[in-house]
Parts: sequence; structure tokens; C-alpha cells
Amino acid sequence: MVFYWALAYLAGSLPFALWITRLVKNIDVRDGGSGHVGATNTIRQAGFGAGFAVLILDISKGFLPTWLAMRAGHPAWSVAIVAALVVIGHCWPIFANFRGGMGLAVAGGAMLAASLPAMLSVLALLILLVLIIRHAARATLIAALLAPFLLWALQFRGLELWVLIAAAVVIAFRFTVDWNRQYRELWLDRKEAIE
Repeated sequence: MVFYWALAYLAGSLPFALWITRLVKNIDVRDGGSGHVGATNTIRQAGFGAGFAVLILDISKGFLPTWLAMRAGHPAWSVAIVAALVVIGHCWPIFANFRGGMGLAVAGGAMLAASLPAMLSVLALLILLVLIIRHAARATLIAALLAPFLLWALQFRGLELWVLIAAAVVIAFRFTVDWNRQYRELWLDRKEAIE
């Protein structure tokens, strides 16, 4: 089990946004926009193509360790630790001086490995809250807190619930740093960026 836990953290630590943005624009993605190593900030710094590539790679790095732990027959609690560690790796990556992203796509990948319907249910909740609250960080933190109750109500009470809870704890903690941040959010067309 410890091997899979270490693998999860190391996989999460692969800073694809940092590498792709350097390759495409020869800049450090952390020096502009939100300062985070993720798909959204890559779009801001290097365009939609680079951002889409980062999104797919970040989802994949959340999916693969979780799926491998499931295939290896780990108990639900161990798979949940894998999911948490891959998100932790993305947020605080050893390969990028512990300055990483927010972990949302990676958590989505872990949830995808556990259950596509559960992942889509949580995604729908997140989208709804973003549209209502109109602040992505606050909506994400609230979604992380509410999502376990949503899955429970929808009868998702197995492995997928454990994976969600583990990832959601990390996500909720990570998103507290952006609670008061005002910046241009691509999908909400905010008027003005404040760096």
C-alpha cells in the first residue's frame, strides 16, 4: 500500500502546467494570472490549446493512481488515501518547489476512477454553485463541503464516497487561500483583474 501512496504523491507532483507553459511560451505559469499551476491559469498564460492539454493530463494523473490502487484490490480507505495524496501532490508538488495548483482537475480524475456517475453529480453541483455564487474559489470550497452529503443522498455510499471525502478535505483546505481573491475568471467574464 505504501508504494501506491508514494506513487500517488509523485504522480500528483508532476507540474504539467509549469512544463507546458514553459514549452509553449517560455514563461513560468506561476508568475501571472492566479499564480496557480493548473489548466485555468495555463489558458490565461498560454492559450486554450495548452490549457486543454494540461486539463487532460491533470485529470489523468488523478485517475491513474486511483485506478491502479482499485485494481490492486486496496480497501476503500487506502484508495481514499491514494486520492488525497495525488491531490496533495498537485497542490504542493515536490517537483515544483511545493508551489502547485488547486487540485480540482486531479480530484476529478480520482473521482472518475471511482465512479463516473458520482463524479458527474459532483461536477453538476460545482457548476451550479459557481453560477449562483459567481466566485469560483468560494463555490468550490462550498461544493467540497456539500458534495459528500449529495453523494450520500444519491445512494453513492461505497468507494466513491470515501474517495470524494478524502479529495474534498484537501480541496476545501486548498481553496481557502483564494476565498477573498478577485481576478478575472474565464467562465464568468469578470470585469477587471487584480493581481
